[in-house]
Amino acid sequence: MARSDTLQGSLDLLVLKVLSRRAPLHGYAIISAIREISGEVLRVEEGSLYPGLHRMEEAGLIRAKWIAKGPGRRARIYELTDRGNEQLADVETRWTTVTDAVQRVLRFA
Repeated sequence: MARSDTLQGSLDLLVLKVLSRRAPLHGYAIISAIREISGEVLRVEEGSLYPGLHRMEEAGLIRAKWIAKGPGRRARIYELTDRGNEQLADVETRWTTVTDAVQRVLRFA
C-alpha cells in the first residue's frame, strides 16, 4: 500500500493520464481506475481527488459537466482539454526524467 505522501505531487499526472485513456469519467471511476491500473498499490482518497479536480478544472486542464444517472441522480464527469493534453505531455516527460534519475541513484553501488 502506498502511503498518501507518496502520491503528493503526482495526483495531477495520474488523473490526467487516466482521463487521456478512459474519459469521460466521474470521480469515483477515476479513483477506481488509478487503483486498478496500479495493481492496487496506489490509492487516491476522495478528500484529495475532488479538490485536485476542481483545481485542474480552474486551470483549464479538464472540463466537467453534469449528466443524468437515472431518475433524480446526477454525476459530474470529467474529460481532458487540449491544454490538459499539453500539460500531460510536459509532466509525463519531467516525471520520466526524474524517476530515471532516482533509479540510477538507487542502483549506484
